[in-house]
Amino acid sequence: MDTPAESSRGKRKNGMSNPRDQSTGIAAFLKALKFAADKHSTQRRKGYEASPYINHLIEVAEILSRVGRITDPVTLQAAILHDTIEDTTTTAEELESHFGTEVLSLIEELTDDKSLPKPERKRLQIEQAPHLSIRAKQIKIADKISNVRDVTHFPPSHWPWQRRLDYLDWAEQVVAGLRGCNPQIEELFDAILHDGRQIILGQRPR
Repeated sequence: MDTPAESSRGKRKNGMSNPRDQSTGIAAFLKALKFAADKHSTQRRKGYEASPYINHLIEVAEILSRVGRITDPVTLQAAILHDTIEDTTTTAEELESHFGTEVLSLIEELTDDKSLPKPERKRLQIEQAPHLSIRAKQIKIADKISNVRDVTHFPPSHWPWQRRLDYLDWAEQVVAGLRGCNPQIEELFDAILHDGRQIILGQRPR
């Protein structure tokens, strides 16, 4: 009997995943997770719970894996690392050295230019969304799901209800330009957005 050959997608001809490729993918993801945990070790989320920032990055990757059924190691690594250039002292050269050009390119797609005023950065996210790669679009939707959840349930203590609602409206505009990349993740975003609006509107002062 011939030995089943591996396909270019890392599966054997019988459709089963190659265990060696699975092990390599897990190792690559854990390497990115450790790197991100070190880089973001002193950072906290802005919500009143002030949860460790790494929790957010793990949630983004978990959404991609569980909901989006994404197993691509490059996408999952970039999901964990997507805020390293923007929010830490990590350089592009450092990321390329550790994770390669493919992961770096994806992270750069998702990185805002912090030298610009915040309103301009938010405008550019809307404008540039349709032009992102499929991988970057998926990560960005998962990122917005996590952020909308936090703004709904654990907002910064100084944010009034209208600012929270404005954030949800802006996130919806960004995601409008990302659609068509992963129906499952898009459906989850829609559900989280709908529930978030209902909760925030219900918390308006009477």
